Amino acid sequence: MDKAALHTLIRSFLAEDIGRGDLTSESIFSRDDMGRARIVARDSFVLAGGESVAAEVFWVQNPAIVVADLVADGIRVNAGELLFTVSGPVVDLLKAERVALNLLQRLSGIATLTARFVEQVQSLPVRITDTRKTTPGLRMLEKYAVGVGGGYNHRFNLADGILVKDNHIAACGSIAKAVSLLRRKIPHTLRIEVETDTLEQVRECLAYGVDIIMLDNMDIAMMTEAVRLIDHRVLVEASGGITLESVLAVARSGVDIVSVGALTHSAPSCDIGMDWIV
Repeated sequence: MDKAALHTLIRSFLAEDIGRGDLTSESIFSRDDMGRARIVARDSFVLAGGESVAAEVFWVQNPAIVVADLVADGIRVNAGELLFTVSGPVVDLLKAERVALNLLQRLSGIATLTARFVEQVQSLPVRITDTRKTTPGLRMLEKYAVGVGGGYNHRFNLADGILVKDNHIAACGSIAKAVSLLRRKIPHTLRIEVETDTLEQVRECLAYGVDIIMLDNMDIAMMTEAVRLIDHRVLVEASGGITLESVLAVARSGVDIVSVGALTHSAPSCDIGMDWIV
């Protein structure tokens, strides 16, 4: 991750949470009061955002805070396991606590769900990828967590690649017209991906030489037929409402990529707490 961008985000998150000051902590403790706490898993999950994000929250709040005993991202942890410890001024530890835990819980939830999808298809030559269905402001962090869970990133933003979707086609008039206009304007080094939801659209993509064909919201029978028609000539991506229960069948259809919006828009947060060391 871009450390400068990360610190900018963290400062904005801390400012949102602290506001004009921590009335409770600053009324009870002086700047000289020091403390130590443990960040602990309350359930089992794949850790994401420990050293890379949560520790940075404490350091941004106060560079003098000492973070130790860090468990590496990507490790599966169990309830009761120590993730890391923090020590420093009590006021600063308490100011950073909620932002650090919120991010750690969110990113670990994404990594854990991603790992479950990856495990379902581990015997097949297919990639599990995310989408742009991320939380505004958290895309860099959420896509990082997908990678920690064993998945891959799709486009980071609209400038990352060409993807002609249903509304592009509807507004333009046809796949043929959209692809023709693109070829006049984009560099030859860029690949063109087109979203399809019918076999006729798949045939149109093949006729006009697109580079990647997305099969969107197709049932398994139609998807399998589409893969047969494409016959390894271009990369094939499956997308649309794919679940843990359906992902294996989708992968078995022969697609190369399975993009899953749920990795980032529906991952449940993990339970993580900060316990004071007396």
